[in-house]
Amino acid sequence: MKKIKQILLLLAVVAVMVNTGNAQVRAGLKLGANLSNVYDAEDESFTADSKLGLVGGVFAAIPILPLFGFQPELLFSQKGYKGSGSLLGSEYNYSRTSNFIDVPLFLAVKPISTLTILAGPQFSFLMKETYNVDNEFININDEQLFENDNIRKNTLCFVGGADLNLNQLVIGARLGWDLQNNNGDGTSTAPRYKNIWYQVTLGFRLL
Repeated sequence: MKKIKQILLLLAVVAVMVNTGNAQVRAGLKLGANLSNVYDAEDESFTADSKLGLVGGVFAAIPILPLFGFQPELLFSQKGYKGSGSLLGSEYNYSRTSNFIDVPLFLAVKPISTLTILAGPQFSFLMKETYNVDNEFININDEQLFENDNIRKNTLCFVGGADLNLNQLVIGARLGWDLQNNNGDGTSTAPRYKNIWYQVTLGFRLL
């Protein structure tokens, strides 16, 4: 939480500096969905199915030069995976949902007024994970708060995409992936993986 507050303070300082230079800062709200999955970058041995999750938050568009700008966002973002299997002749389904606070820091290129191309790093802060296993005999819903596990809580990611600007409405599309795996220093018993996700959002500019 301390790192989130530091990033928010930095973004506020940047916005004040830009406003002082008479640039027009635009800000708004956005809501949409992630289609996420996981992969193992080292041996590709971990496979799963994609899972839908919620994403929503705020964004700001800060002009720097006529064609370039800076676009920070602050998002609640659900990622995860799901799958199925068979144990002792009984079919089961499982899923893991990870709740993150995502802070993408985009370089924005605006070749025309209706299109903004975005790319940059993202800092993801893991808040909570829920693991569910369900079959005809058992139903497990395990909510993990990480007190005793070495899961990585702060992950560096890369995200790219574009926004379609239609007056006050903004239609966004993103592709993102983790640059670090979830397994910390490797002592955790959780499977090692990295998140990858597609994101579609509908935004509304308030300013």
